Amino acid sequence: MAELPQGYQAIPDEDRKKAKVFFDRAATVAGTGNYDYAIELYLQGLAIDPDSKEAHQALREVSIKRKASGGKDLSMLAKLRIPRAKNDLDAMLRAERLLSYDPGNTDHMMDMMKAAHRAGFYDTVVWIGAVLLKANSDSKKPDVNKYLSARDIYVDLKLWRQAVDACTLAANLRPDDMELQRIIRDLGANLTMQTGNYAEGGSFRDSIRDMDTQKKLLEQDMDIRDEDVITRQIRDAEAEYQADPNEPGKLSKLVDALLKSEKIENENRAIELLQEWYDRTKQFRFRLTIGKITLAQLRRQDRAERARLRENPNDENLKKQYLEFRRQKLETELNEYQLFAENYPTDMSYKHEMGVRLFELDRPDEAIAVLQQSRSDPKLRVESSTYLGRAFLATGFVDEAVDTLKQTLEEYEVRGDAKSKELFYWYGIALEKKGDINAALKAYSQLVQWDFNYRDVQVRIKKLRGAQQASSAEAQ
Repeated sequence: MAELPQGYQAIPDEDRKKAKVFFDRAATVAGTGNYDYAIELYLQGLAIDPDSKEAHQALREVSIKRKASGGKDLSMLAKLRIPRAKNDLDAMLRAERLLSYDPGNTDHMMDMMKAAHRAGFYDTVVWIGAVLLKANSDSKKPDVNKYLSARDIYVDLKLWRQAVDACTLAANLRPDDMELQRIIRDLGANLTMQTGNYAEGGSFRDSIRDMDTQKKLLEQDMDIRDEDVITRQIRDAEAEYQADPNEPGKLSKLVDALLKSEKIENENRAIELLQEWYDRTKQFRFRLTIGKITLAQLRRQDRAERARLRENPNDENLKKQYLEFRRQKLETELNEYQLFAENYPTDMSYKHEMGVRLFELDRPDEAIAVLQQSRSDPKLRVESSTYLGRAFLATGFVDEAVDTLKQTLEEYEVRGDAKSKELFYWYGIALEKKGDINAALKAYSQLVQWDFNYRDVQVRIKKLRGAQQASSAEAQ
């Protein structure tokens, strides 16, 4: 068995037995609806056995039931009465106490994770880390710093799968951060099978056993770009597929292996296989995967073309080539998303992507009808409504643009994030075109208070205020 990481605090069996008395009593009390007392009992038990994932989970379930029944957060006075932490265990339990009365608070989750890490309670780290990542992802305004802090803790514990997951969530919020993409690749190269046991409910100690015997399985699961490993995976998957060419699972495994290489010849091989299955079965899922491969290839080519243009910013031929490539890319993407939407009519994400491409291709009138459908999906409402407002503007329907963007702003409660900035920007432009200069200035002013260098807002404000001053001077 591999060595336990430095700092890991094993809980003696005797302490686990002592703590179980409190946990069992807490479960009984919770069953009567006395949630506050149950919370206290669980915390008393966790002071003895602080690394019991089962107890942490049971306590969280009680806190959620308490909140659902109308339970309130601790008052400010009650929070002040909680003793200051004398050590890392105290800090962890203090954070967990606060979390128990406010179960959705990601700040308490983060504090608990950090304290558990410092104290050496690594089962607790993994448990609360998963809770934190999900809660942060589900929030209206995910905090990228929480993902990065969790990643750093996972890296310290050599929990590479969790580190990759946390870093990927951070990268989703910063899609243009190439450094994060590099870190994800580096973390992927360090993936170990120790995380597998966590998915199955095992303990931290269980997760690091028998790592040498799982090396081959590791190579199948790790998202690395080591050519020798990928070549072997492709060869093995190809052999399995040839032995059973009518098994969809074998096809899927081979396609996954081919795509990992990110080599055009392997991707084309995957497309050929998928096309054969689509022609034979008429199941659109095979054609859907072909489309997604095509879209990925286009994105990769787009990155390469833009990089060339950045290196040669004064090359007019390159500029023309890129503009032509971009038009062809948008048309190809539009065709793919149209096909996806026809076969999955209830998935509004495909409609949204269609509307965006139609707008980018200077077909705003067509985009309007599509975006009006996709905005019915709550997850897409803000993005689709923003493009819908822009499409109304492009077709001369200024009042409709103002109404659409205003309504979306009123419904979207978050302020200062990327979505609200985009909304306020186009709302200001719509108001400006409508002639409501004071309202436009108010929208632009809000933007510069959030982000002074946002787009051309400074220029717009100065231009409008200058026009107002000139008009006022003429009137005098």
